[in-house]
Amino acid sequence: MPKFEFLDYRVADGLVTIEINRPPYNVLDIPTMAEVGRAVEAAGQDQTAKALMITAAGDKAFSAGVDVMDHTPDKVVQMIEVFHGMLKQILICPIPTIAALNGSAMGGGCELAIACDMILAKEGSKIGQPEIKLGVFPPVAAILLPKMLSPSKAMELLLGGGLITAAEAREQGLVNHIYPEASFAGDCHTFAKQFLSLSRVALVYTKKAIREASGKPFFEALFNVEQIYLKELMHTADAVEGLNSFMEKRKPVWSNS
Repeated sequence: MPKFEFLDYRVADGLVTIEINRPPYNVLDIPTMAEVGRAVEAAGQDQTAKALMITAAGDKAFSAGVDVMDHTPDKVVQMIEVFHGMLKQILICPIPTIAALNGSAMGGGCELAIACDMILAKEGSKIGQPEIKLGVFPPVAAILLPKMLSPSKAMELLLGGGLITAAEAREQGLVNHIYPEASFAGDCHTFAKQFLSLSRVALVYTKKAIREASGKPFFEALFNVEQIYLKELMHTADAVEGLNSFMEKRKPVWSNS
């Protein structure tokens, strides 16, 4: 299992948990972001992993964003390279990714969260991109938020720099579920369990199909997804096992291959 200085990396029953460990605000500096990127890459390469959850230590913030000191002219190029490298690893991760917001996610912390496939939030947490108030903008959020929210709401958040509550984010479709503070960790694990009983290859190819279809005209997307289904998924042992187990009225035994 990989070792890290600024985060905890845990694997249990097919769930990889990456916990950023820089409380109270879990600010993302260059070394921490580099570690998160390597940890996500390791999770994606783990053939036993069926889901990845990214969370953070403490109860004040998931992450208050990228360290302002790393935005200085002598560091900003490296910061952007490492930060975007970390987010690219999340975006290309082959297994389902879940951001578990144990507190507010602001700036780069928000971008980290929205790069994941799903977001869970603790009651009372807030989400937003306040970069405009510092005279800059968040490049990744400028791409992703207009795809995830209505264009006008994305404009409001990016141009106004305000924060929205987790409840508002859920209403907008940005957050999947909100859980009470007292049961947050357990509720997040219960949410993740739905993926852990499934075939890893089925999860990987389903996620690949969703990505392949995104943004393409319907018939082009359908052709590409058909190729994944027929030429990749249907050649796996688990596709055969899943169909056989259904016809034989028994629980499937996944080989994850």
